Order: sequence, then C-alpha cells, then structure tokens
Amino acid sequence: MLFPYLKYTHVTTVVITALLFLLRLRWALTAPARLQKGWIRIIPHVNDATLFFTGLGMAVLLHQYPFVNGWLTAKLTALLGYIILGTVALKRGRSRRQQVIAASLAILCFTYIVGVAITRDPRSLLLLFA
Repeated sequence: MLFPYLKYTHVTTVVITALLFLLRLRWALTAPARLQKGWIRIIPHVNDATLFFTGLGMAVLLHQYPFVNGWLTAKLTALLGYIILGTVALKRGRSRRQQVIAASLAILCFTYIVGVAITRDPRSLLLLFA
C-alpha cells in the first residue's frame, strides 16, 4: 500500500526538479546573483533527495535493482550524466556557450530518464518516437 504514495511523490518531485532546473538555468544565464538566494540553494537539494529516496523505495518494493535490471542501470547512468551536465550548466561553465551546450545535453539526459522510467526499457527514446 506504500507504493502508490512513493510513486506519486516521485513523479511530483520529477516535475519540480525539471521546473527548478529551468528556472535556475534562466537565472544562471541572465541574473547569476539570483542563484545565491537562500531558498534556491536549499529547495532543489531537498527536492532531489526526496526524488532519490522515493525512487530507491520503489526499487526495493518492486525488487528492481541497478546492474540487475538494465533499464534501471540506464536510468541511473543517465542521472549521473544529468547531474554532471547540470552542474556545468548552472555553475561550472566557463562561457555562455558551454553553459548552453551542457544545459541542452542535461535536458536530453532528463528526457531520456523519463522515457526509460515510462517504458522500463533503455531504448526508451527510440520506442517513444517509433
């Protein structure tokens, strides 16, 4: 009976993560000082921790594990890419061009993660557009 609550919370935090990333990206490109406000430095991390732990809880309840189930391994690998690229886009990019390229690739990773979650198949983007 816990699973529906985990799933609902997980999906909600996915949407919040996307919206916060886009907001922070806009600010990183147009008004970087806004990224230093207290709430914008805390809320994304709280949300992402909730996202991670609800995903972990669902994996345990479903007996789906990385390196056992290919779709979950692909999802976690893409998550690492999203985190690294997102960091470059929001903080570490040395130029606007680097930030935009990293942001574009981060959004592609995010889209891939969502596709894998929906299809439970590492070929998710191919399946969704086929």
